[in-house]
Amino acid sequence: MKNLAKKLLNVMDACSHVLKNGENSFHHYKYATSADVLEKVNAALVENGLCSIAVPEILDVVEITNLKGNIERLATVKMDILLIDKDSGETVTLTGIGSGQDGGDKAVMKAQTAAIKYAYMLSLAISTGDDPEEDQNTDKNMEGKRSGAKELSSEGEKEEPLCEHCGRKITEKVSLYSVKRFGCSLCMQCQKRQAA
Repeated sequence: MKNLAKKLLNVMDACSHVLKNGENSFHHYKYATSADVLEKVNAALVENGLCSIAVPEILDVVEITNLKGNIERLATVKMDILLIDKDSGETVTLTGIGSGQDGGDKAVMKAQTAAIKYAYMLSLAISTGDDPEEDQNTDKNMEGKRSGAKELSSEGEKEEPLCEHCGRKITEKVSLYSVKRFGCSLCMQCQKRQAA
């Protein structure tokens, strides 16, 4: 598996970060779209001579009643993705599980999309710059307990970090991620340039 492992490392390096270009206007959050993840992963797989075969398995489809009282279907799908090295014939299987809910006929497709997206994101360690387990209320409550001393402005408020390259204001999470990955505080645009 040496040949395949080397190529997978190249793929992981090329796909280390995907920007959150999608926006859920109803719930007001940004997310990395499946299309963005697949585009980046596919380009890296092709460049490294790896082909992929996705095999979905429907684990469950149940009817549920949504908050408006309408019946919808909730599907759960397991996605196995077989990666094959064109040069050595070595293989590895990535697996993801996803759920999708829909009032029409799209529950299974939504579940498949989530399963393949997260199979790649988790197996290839793809970052979107945030933590899906984040709970901002818990984080705010714990913030004072974790760090006794903080940098404060003259008014006593915590100062926002700045990008060390362009000077833009960035969030603390973006700053922490970029320091970990690049060794300095960078905005998303400068991180992208640094990674290129």
